[in-house]
Amino acid sequence: MTQKDPDYTALLRGAQRTAVHLEMRDVYGVAYEAEDFEEFKSSGRVDLDPDSEGWASWVPLVRETVGRGVVMRRARIVSEPVTEYIRWEHALTPVNIAAGEHVRWLPRRLASDLALPGNDLWLIDDRLVLFHWFTGDGDWAGHEFNEDPAVVKLVADAFEAVWERATPHDRYAV
Repeated sequence: MTQKDPDYTALLRGAQRTAVHLEMRDVYGVAYEAEDFEEFKSSGRVDLDPDSEGWASWVPLVRETVGRGVVMRRARIVSEPVTEYIRWEHALTPVNIAAGEHVRWLPRRLASDLALPGNDLWLIDDRLVLFHWFTGDGDWAGHEFNEDPAVVKLVADAFEAVWERATPHDRYAV
């Protein structure tokens, strides 16, 4: 299955125990973030209201998912010094955490000896991987689901290795 923007609602509603997200890019350029990112670049302001329109499609979904007992973890591998985009993501992350996600950051220099998948991904219940493809400029290029046990194991092992080394959000300074 390939489409520009995967159905996160269906993906997370299908999770029963765990949903982990691995992000490895220093810049994303997806259209729906452009206006908010430009606002941050010009003013330094971010939307930290979890009940605002800007978070309406994500925060309720996270709350529902963790409310069912699903543990949601997000790990971000970043170059240092961080890009302005990562600075913006870091500033927004308190909303992810307040909604119920656990978030950690791993400087890229500390990931050199880790075997990592080639693309960002979600792993659901150690059974289903959703790989994300992006253009060089960071826009959506598509995605692919994979349930091959060898791929799932590779992804699960990679995520756990990153998670073990990564710094919790509240202790990671940009």
